[in-house]
Amino acid sequence: MDFGVVFPQTEIGTDPGAIAAFARAAEDLGFAHLLIYDHVLGAVPRGGEWLGYTSEDAFHEPLVLLGYLAGVTTRLVLATGILILPQRQTALVAKQAAEVDLLTQGRLRLGVGVGWNNVEYEVLGENFHQRGARLEEQIAVLRALWTQEVVTFTGRFHRIIEAGINPLPVQRPIPIWFGGESEAAMRRIARLGDGWILGGTLRSPHARHPQVSGGYPAMVARFREYLREAGRPADAVALERRVAVTAGPEKWTSTAEEWRRIGGTHLSLSTMNAGLVAPDQHIEAIRRFRETVR
Repeated sequence: MDFGVVFPQTEIGTDPGAIAAFARAAEDLGFAHLLIYDHVLGAVPRGGEWLGYTSEDAFHEPLVLLGYLAGVTTRLVLATGILILPQRQTALVAKQAAEVDLLTQGRLRLGVGVGWNNVEYEVLGENFHQRGARLEEQIAVLRALWTQEVVTFTGRFHRIIEAGINPLPVQRPIPIWFGGESEAAMRRIARLGDGWILGGTLRSPHARHPQVSGGYPAMVARFREYLREAGRPADAVALERRVAVTAGPEKWTSTAEEWRRIGGTHLSLSTMNAGLVAPDQHIEAIRRFRETVR
């Protein structure tokens, strides 16, 4: 099982040196990957509505950030977890992701999902209510653009006539992982995904929890039924879960053991929402975790 780190988006600050130091520390400590959350815009809550992250929460733009991290790391897999794909232009994401993959020599993993914030969709000019259908078509378009020099594609949301991106990425195609834990999301991942990124660390009213009794073991068992229905083997999709630094060493160990036992392939530590106020404190936290789970 590979261990990774969640990039502390809302708490890392804006010092490029500190950002580079965190990524290098993760690499030097032997972590396999760095997972980066995505929000383009935060909104001010209106009329008591809870919007999750707000305009007060800082987010580095993932694909630009990945371009920077490509130059300060050499082995770390760089992953979005997740990029809110339906609110973005598909061909532009294909181009940006291909560039990151080139700059990292094949170290990109593109995690995608539909998101939950209608404000972002409205501002970015996309339809919030069509996001699931658009995401499915986007996957086909991305994989075509990453593997073919010239693409012709006509669908519900896209029309490409003899056009393509150049240069193509190192990975053809770039692995696409998905977030989401609803039944619709799980069925989509079973059909289309290279990996599944499960939640479980956010301490907020928007926190996601297993959708079936029995916790994550039952959830994974159900997912494998969906894989079987899709005609794919049980190990066709990699499985990633997160654990919070606030859970403590005993929970880190038991979570890793349970996840490995049910076939989990990746486990990532989140150091956010733990009262850490400086980048060095986040680095020390991931060091403690690595020493514990090693």
